Amino acid sequence: MDFRLNSEHQAVVDLARQVTREVIAPRADEVDRTGEYPEDYFQAFRETGLLGVAIPEEYGGAGLGCLGLVLAVEEVAKACCSAGLILLLTRLSTMAILLAGTEEQKKKYLGGTATGELRGAFCLSEPDAGSDTQAIRTRAVRKGDRYVITGTKSWISGAGVADFFVVAAKTDWEVPGARGYSVFVVDRDTPGLTVGKKEQKMGVRGVPVHQVIFEEVEVPVSARIGEENGGFKIIMQNLNAVRPVVAARGVGLAEGALMYWLQYARQRQTFGKPIVEHQGLQWMAADLATEIEAARLLTYRAALLVDEGKTGKEVAHYLSMAKYKATEVAVKAANDCLQMMGAVGYMEDYPMARFVRDARQLTIVEGTSQIQKNIIGRALADGLLTWL
Repeated sequence: MDFRLNSEHQAVVDLARQVTREVIAPRADEVDRTGEYPEDYFQAFRETGLLGVAIPEEYGGAGLGCLGLVLAVEEVAKACCSAGLILLLTRLSTMAILLAGTEEQKKKYLGGTATGELRGAFCLSEPDAGSDTQAIRTRAVRKGDRYVITGTKSWISGAGVADFFVVAAKTDWEVPGARGYSVFVVDRDTPGLTVGKKEQKMGVRGVPVHQVIFEEVEVPVSARIGEENGGFKIIMQNLNAVRPVVAARGVGLAEGALMYWLQYARQRQTFGKPIVEHQGLQWMAADLATEIEAARLLTYRAALLVDEGKTGKEVAHYLSMAKYKATEVAVKAANDCLQMMGAVGYMEDYPMARFVRDARQLTIVEGTSQIQKNIIGRALADGLLTWL
């Protein structure tokens, strides 16, 4: 087993680190304070090709897969979790198309995402359908060669700047549960589509969330991704494939919090020596470093599984382990580093409060920690864990 990165993946790390140092880190606090989408981040990602790192070469990307994107997200999230989300959205909004889209859809939306000409958003959650993805009420009624979509999606990251939306909608509302819904790609300028109010989030403020409202939005049959009523499998595979990237945001945030604490702890003195020399704090930091490394290895392994084309039930528990572990470690790292800084860590003049607020998003989005434990637990019950 070789844990070394190849030259292409190492180049992604170096490039993302440079962008983080020159563009993201100097602006992270301001982005959090204003809550405005950081267009300069996006343009830096566009100019360096990081938007297309996971997109196949035939559609204009770098073809470095999920692992390439994980590495980039980890680096930028050390300084700003919102930056990691901007990169994650290049995968979240295109994975369904990559999995089940037509060649025309792939050329338009994957190609446009890779070049930065298009930005996408993923519309699944609704006011009464979050973790319960089977409870969606948005409908798509077929009328000849068109579908008419009606419904409301909630807490959609990046909706304010999105050019297209990947939307889950019920197409056979007479069947219960997971059966009977489909996935569509809808352009922003389609009549009847409205981006609603900007919600006020406690963290990750640089990528606002909005409602997206569909009022008898007509799209052609060619806008459907995959087969009619086959949407549940596509959505689940989409979410599974993105979980390593969410995990990378957690790993990066945890690393960033610990790195900041170390910098502070080498300067801050108590009882005649820098606080980094106190054994009690060293033990807390050692626990965090070990947890972060464990999360990183889970995350990289999960990314490699996705790059092998494995996104189904047979590996879903490994993808969930990465997401669960890394995002919970992010929360722990942010909280413990704030604690080790004392009163200073609690002040908004320092970034630790931002790390704490940002980390809380990660255990909720793309499947809560509890949903991940459900998936892992079912795998145990079903005998799917190969090492048992």
